[in-house]
Amino acid sequence: MAWLYIAAVIIAAVIVVTAGPFTMVDWSQIGALGLLLVACETSATLVSPRGLTWSANTMASLAAVVLCGPVGGALVSCFTLLSLRRSPSFAQRLFNTAMYAVSAYLGGRAYLAFGGHVGTPGPSSFPGLIGPFAAAAVVHVAVNFMLVHTVFWLTRDEGTAGGRIGLDFKLWLTDLGYGAFGVLIAALWSVLGPFTPVLVLVPVFVARWAVAQFAAQQRAYEATVSALCQAVETKDFYTRGHSERVSRGSVMIATEIGMRPERIGAIRYAGMLHDVGKLGVPTSVLQKRTSLTDDEYAAIQLHPMRGLDIVREIGFLDEALAGIMHHHERIDGRGYPMGLAGDEIPEFARVLAVADAFDAMTSDRSYRGARPVPEAVAELRKWTGKQFDPAFVDAFVTAIERDGWTAPETMSAEEPLRTIESL
Repeated sequence: MAWLYIAAVIIAAVIVVTAGPFTMVDWSQIGALGLLLVACETSATLVSPRGLTWSANTMASLAAVVLCGPVGGALVSCFTLLSLRRSPSFAQRLFNTAMYAVSAYLGGRAYLAFGGHVGTPGPSSFPGLIGPFAAAAVVHVAVNFMLVHTVFWLTRDEGTAGGRIGLDFKLWLTDLGYGAFGVLIAALWSVLGPFTPVLVLVPVFVARWAVAQFAAQQRAYEATVSALCQAVETKDFYTRGHSERVSRGSVMIATEIGMRPERIGAIRYAGMLHDVGKLGVPTSVLQKRTSLTDDEYAAIQLHPMRGLDIVREIGFLDEALAGIMHHHERIDGRGYPMGLAGDEIPEFARVLAVADAFDAMTSDRSYRGARPVPEAVAELRKWTGKQFDPAFVDAFVTAIERDGWTAPETMSAEEPLRTIESL
């Protein structure tokens, strides 16, 4: 299905590029703006460990929309294929080129629909040009991101998509901001001609530096979270991969209920770090195969507060801290560490509770073997309204039925199953 979609986008790009008419196309403008786009693409900044990059190429295609119309914008976008970067692969580069061409063309159509005029603008063109150009920029960026996310959805690349949501929202705003340089290029063309793109190279490289700093900060966040998760999993073999799966499940719920992108990014971190407090629990207790004593169970119940103590000074976690602290509270008020009930429990904690319990049931633990997914779903339903928030159970089950759930490989277990209340 993904390949059919990619092929459809490429065919659509070929159609819009050859749609014509070419009477309003100034090939010197196309060439100069195309070279600006190549410079932007070649200096693209890596903003995530999974290969997501950002460049300021939107301004070149938007400038072409004003100067040459929708087809001109699509033609300039085709210069993406000539980027001097070693990556991505040719197939990925072809899709990226097609995606940018379609986005620029539709942005150009929006520009015309809102009353924009094609050609070099003069003083009399302003402020009337601003509205149509803003419409073109929004459509261009929105279509671009929609086409990208459709690929991730079709390939079910949950790890990448989940991690990118908050980041892409910020890049969406960045693209809109630097897309505004497009109207500046168009306005200055009557004075500087083909030398206009050279003038904007300085702010482009300043933008690249700023985004690179942001990207370095994001990578530092990911490295911090990863190191803490590895520390927890090293201590308890049976929870290996648990934090990542709880994070993925929490993102599934958050996405299903329509949570804002920046909050989805935060809940992803909360899922990764929800059990970090187990670093303060003795390993012998975590890996015990028989029933826990009262003192051992009390030590387990302290892990949410220990987790908060460990990460409370990590500024980027924000709302995730409440999820880490309260993910073992219950709707009926019988949870820990504070015995909160109903809506007193923070929303992040109620989401994490569902994903955490589900993964615990479908994974091997030192005290019992994994349950099948349908049985775990039935158990969530059983405890809805008592232990779990009904709305989040419904959202999780809906997401699982649509997207599936990959449980970890099971191992043999001889001990009886503990009750869900002790998860």
